[in-house]
Amino acid sequence: MQRNKPLTSIGDVLSKYKLEDSDKYISREFQKYAYDLAEELGDLDHKSLYMKLAKDTPRILLEKARSFVKDAQNARSKGRLFMWKLQQLKNETKAKNEKK
Repeated sequence: MQRNKPLTSIGDVLSKYKLEDSDKYISREFQKYAYDLAEELGDLDHKSLYMKLAKDTPRILLEKARSFVKDAQNARSKGRLFMWKLQQLKNETKAKNEKK
């Protein structure tokens, strides 16, 4: 069998695909979630804080706070509003658990 097409180098094949460098150091799901959250809130300077929160805080609380911030249209600081709402949700959860 004779081939009419010359073989393509791997570099040429890979150059057709856009590889994102933003996820280069992300190896766990919670890290990706935290990075996306920080990006959505416009607070990439504090992405390590969001990574700690994503690792240690129940995801339902993070999602509720995220949703609250999404609905707030005139927020000056989305990151600050997120942290305030998250603290409020944590306090409510703690109060519920103490009543039981």
